[in-house]
Amino acid sequence: MSFATAFNNINTEVYNAYVFWSAVLVAKMLFMAPLTAIQRFKNKAFANPEDTNAVSRKLKPKLDDPDVERVRRAHQNDLENILPFFVIGFLYLLTDPAPFLAINLFRLVAASRIIHTLVYAVVVVPQPARFLAFIGAMLPMQYMAVKTILYFL
Repeated sequence: MSFATAFNNINTEVYNAYVFWSAVLVAKMLFMAPLTAIQRFKNKAFANPEDTNAVSRKLKPKLDDPDVERVRRAHQNDLENILPFFVIGFLYLLTDPAPFLAINLFRLVAASRIIHTLVYAVVVVPQPARFLAFIGAMLPMQYMAVKTILYFL
């Protein structure tokens, strides 16, 4: 299959779903910075001297606040998992997948990543909640990766 043919075969409904859920995940990732800031102000746990001085000259930088670090780890996890979704989701579009399956895979990844943040950094829920949310996104992405590899083999 030629490069141009692969792009011409993209289903509009699937493409729209990919773009929509990708934008939702970008918005979710952008939410993580203010969430980190909220934890920093709540716990007076600032990383830089100039930030502590803006609040109080008596504060010292604090790099080990558990609440701040939990949000930062959730954000790091997003970077490690959502960014690959943007790539594999787009490549999967080029395989002309069944619309029902592709749209629901995109939804599952997005919902799982949102739930992952909620149970990890917003309202801490014991395991296996975070693991299930992680797997809820990882398995569909692995499926898309394998289907894409086999399609273009």
